[in-house]
Amino acid sequence: MESYGRFAEVYDRLMADMPYEEWIAFAEAAWQRYGSGKPERVVDLGCGTGNISLPLAALGYEVIGIDLSETMLSIAQNKMAAHPPLQGNMQWVCQDMRHWSVPNSVDAVVSFCDCLNYITEQSEVKQVLQATYDQLRPGGIFLFDVLSIRQFEEYASTQPFAYDEEDIAYIWFSDFDEGRKEIEHQLTLFVRQENGGLFERVDEAHVQRAYDIQWLAQSLRDAGFNKIEMFADFTWEKPDADAQRIFFVAVKEEAACS
Repeated sequence: MESYGRFAEVYDRLMADMPYEEWIAFAEAAWQRYGSGKPERVVDLGCGTGNISLPLAALGYEVIGIDLSETMLSIAQNKMAAHPPLQGNMQWVCQDMRHWSVPNSVDAVVSFCDCLNYITEQSEVKQVLQATYDQLRPGGIFLFDVLSIRQFEEYASTQPFAYDEEDIAYIWFSDFDEGRKEIEHQLTLFVRQENGGLFERVDEAHVQRAYDIQWLAQSLRDAGFNKIEMFADFTWEKPDADAQRIFFVAVKEEAACS
């Protein structure tokens, strides 16, 4: 897993159509459905440029955004600076999600936008799940989503993809390794520079791996989570063979009363 490079600087432009509001709505509904009310401290694991962290902070949550990319976090901080009231509810931490930690336990952790698909080894996925369990308070909730094998197959069958605007363009190829259920996205960007109007070429490669959802559920149990449920595509329906994005709700057992 590598942090985003030059791509981070144009990430928001290219991801403008992502359903961030739906992720936030899912999180708030899940907290009401499975928790004891509105959480206070929330970690956004793999927060990127803050497109989920900042709206959560605006809703009154105390949010810790964690990401491996210093460039992404710098962009997030600049966005926060434009909205001074959010600064009291937000903090940013540059850490690897496989080994993350913060002072004191938290009430909830979210990791949306298929962050865990970027962890391409099973042992490292287990590290993420264990680190998250260890940082949650008893009764805390972990919410995350992953893209399904079905979605990777669709990427492979419909690629290449292209985008062409006046100041930015890209062509995107996807190469699917069926044996490992792993897909490599090869992205070539052309970004107009601010001075002179010339275009800079940026080449990026990002690898994602799809995991069997029953294996993920068992790995959550192995980490210590005692209540685990799965849903499909921003709904409360159980995933079927056509589901593209699988949502997990994992609850840490409440502390026993003495």
